[in-house]
This record gives sequence, structure tokens and C-alpha cells, in this order.
Amino acid sequence: MDFLVLDNIPFPIDPEQLYKNLKIKKGGELVARLNHLVDKAQAIGRPKASYKAAFIESRGDDQVNVEGVMFTSRVLRVNLEKAHRVFPFVTTCGLELEEWSSSIDDLLEKYWADVIKEMALRAALKHLKEHLIDHFQPGKMSRMNPGSLADWPLPEQRQLFALLGGGPASIGIKLTDSFLMVPIKSVSGIWFPTEESFESCLLCPREKCPGRRAPYDPDLYERKYRPK
Repeated sequence: MDFLVLDNIPFPIDPEQLYKNLKIKKGGELVARLNHLVDKAQAIGRPKASYKAAFIESRGDDQVNVEGVMFTSRVLRVNLEKAHRVFPFVTTCGLELEEWSSSIDDLLEKYWADVIKEMALRAALKHLKEHLIDHFQPGKMSRMNPGSLADWPLPEQRQLFALLGGGPASIGIKLTDSFLMVPIKSVSGIWFPTEESFESCLLCPREKCPGRRAPYDPDLYERKYRPK
């Protein structure tokens, strides 16, 4: 299957929630400035996603071959034990918002724009997951992202982009020499069907992480992922 693009993604912003997140008092002097940024962002914002449905060809002790592209990760290998079809993907806030935010000089407004771009990225992730569920009926799904764990390091982005072909470029994403993505508010990874939910946070001991989605489980690797 060739890559597909989703670019008609809703990008709603709840002003009340945004005020709360940014600790801005409703009716205060900063509200008008923030509202102006929100209106501009929603007028030009085009969050996007690209993905493909891909099939697993073979597995090793700590490797998975997906349509001729080899990924090396013990955790990914175990998580895909019962999977046959997976969904490699990239999502982004979009070049439109990236270029807009780069033109802002005021430091406070630049920070606000960064938060808005994060919201656009999350909208793209949510839309993609709902699209996959609606179109492929995979059941319960989880995802892994290169660089989220030492077990699946950031250089594995190269293999993921190879598997996706022209998908990333079609939505304006570039991979740098250090394997970071531009726009920076982009996420790549693999969605996969699973009976048991997985979050990389379960295996990450980093404290006070603002993006944490699950508590660290210090015994999980030994219980589930350590080679026998």
C-alpha cells in the first residue's frame, strides 16, 4: 500500500481551556492578544498526517522486518508479537503554523504560538487514530515512537522514513542529519493492534516529564521484555 495523506483535519481551540492552560485571567489585558493569535492560527493552520498500512514479513530476537525495512528494538519486537499489519505514520502541526510562528518576535506570543502548534499536532494525532479505527477496524491500538526509549533510538527514524516513502515530504516534514523532524512539532511512529495497552512512559524512569502519559513501571522490562 502506498502512503496516504490526511490534510483536512479539524483544528478546534477551546479559548476557556487555553486561558486555563496558560494561566491567563479571562477578561485580563492579555486576552485580546491571545485571541488575535488564536484567530490567526485557526485561519491558516493545516495540521496533517501521512501513513500506510504495512505488513510484517519476519521477526528476530530484537528485530522486526516490515515490508523489507528492518527495525531493531526488543520492545517493539515483543509488542508486535501477535500483529500482522501495522500503521507507520508521521503527523505535524504543518508548515503553515511553523512559518507563522517563526515570524513572531514577541517572546510571550512566541510561547503562546508554540502551545497552539502543540494543540494542532495533538489534533492531527487524534484524527489519524480515529481514521485508522474507522477504516481498518484494528481493535485496540497503541503506538511507539523512535527516540522515546533507548531501546528504540532516534536514528531508527531513518528506517521509518524509508518505509513511508514520500509520505513525510508530501506533508512538509524533513528529517535532519540528527534525525529530528522539521517542523519540530511533528510526531512519527508505528500504530499497532494490541490486546494490552502500551505506553513508552511505562519503561521510562525520567521524573517530572511534562508529556508523561503513564506511570513508570520499574519491573515491566524484566517481566515482559527481557530475553529468556
